[in-house]
Amino acid sequence: MAAAPRKFPRKRRGVLGIIAVLFVTSAALRFWDGPGAALAEAAAEAATETAPDPDAPVDCPAATETEAILLAMTDREQRVAARELQITDRMQALVVAQAELDARLVDLTTAEAALSDTLATASSAAETDIGNLTTVYENMKPRDAAALFEQMPPEFAAGFLGRMRPDAAALILAGLEPETAFAISVALAGRNAAAPTE
Repeated sequence: MAAAPRKFPRKRRGVLGIIAVLFVTSAALRFWDGPGAALAEAAAEAATETAPDPDAPVDCPAATETEAILLAMTDREQRVAARELQITDRMQALVVAQAELDARLVDLTTAEAALSDTLATASSAAETDIGNLTTVYENMKPRDAAALFEQMPPEFAAGFLGRMRPDAAALILAGLEPETAFAISVALAGRNAAAPTE
């Protein structure tokens, strides 16, 4: 038969429990106090290191460094002012150039209008002259007009015959040599052959 487990009296068990609780509490307090205190101490040291000492002298840059910075800033300001002056001069030159360009455009428009008027007048005068000459050829005797048309190049003669009344043109063509009449007829027929049909 197996031996029965030993039983401790109740008083002894209560004392052992209390001692165990005290050990655990002591360990917890040490653990809690140890790192917490270390962290607080480290934070205090860091605060004292970073906080400036009000009695300590302020570290200012040397006078030569300040002068160099001031000189650099002054030099930069002078360069900016010179650049602004150049830009202002260029803008004024652009305004003057634009004014000259506008004036030249007005002159060019005026000259173009005058040239168009001259061309229209010349064209009208030439048209009037050709019309008058055509009327003269129409009113001539067909035999006399045919003699003149024999001397003209076929394209030139076709220009006049195309402007004449058909009856006057027919009489003149009838008085021409057959080869000349044929050449003029070909020129007349081909005048509008190159014109677009659509």
